[in-house]
Amino acid sequence: MTHPLIPQIIDLATPIVQEMGLDVVEVVFQTNKRPPVLRVDIRNPDSDTSLNDCEQVSRALEAVLDETAIMPGAYVLEISSPGISRYLSSERDFVAFKGFEVNVTTNPPYKDKKQWQGRLQGRDDKAVYLNRKGRAIAIPWAVITQVQLAD
Repeated sequence: MTHPLIPQIIDLATPIVQEMGLDVVEVVFQTNKRPPVLRVDIRNPDSDTSLNDCEQVSRALEAVLDETAIMPGAYVLEISSPGISRYLSSERDFVAFKGFEVNVTTNPPYKDKKQWQGRLQGRDDKAVYLNRKGRAIAIPWAVITQVQLAD
């Protein structure tokens, strides 16, 4: 279950990150750690995400989080790059990994299955398209919860 602060943090982080020409990929608040860890994954859409990108976002976001005081008590802020073994979310991801094996998770189940694996053929506004052993399948966006590169 997503922590209730995540949408607010995304709303604060997105304009900061976009102003720097970067994208927010994922935000996770790990409350099971002491102190809790707020991790924001960013991506540079034009090149590899650098340490400098992470440092700039960290400084700017830390200032805004302190100013708004939405974070309860002490916490650790981590800004990182998600790497390639993560979820596909942007158009760039789907273009870059066309032809790669992906896992698609659905909820509710689509055609009685929650997990799908196949070669990524593409996506559009309606569906993600996979090739499963020579058979094409279109999985509607409405039921997709995540698309991730297969191990």
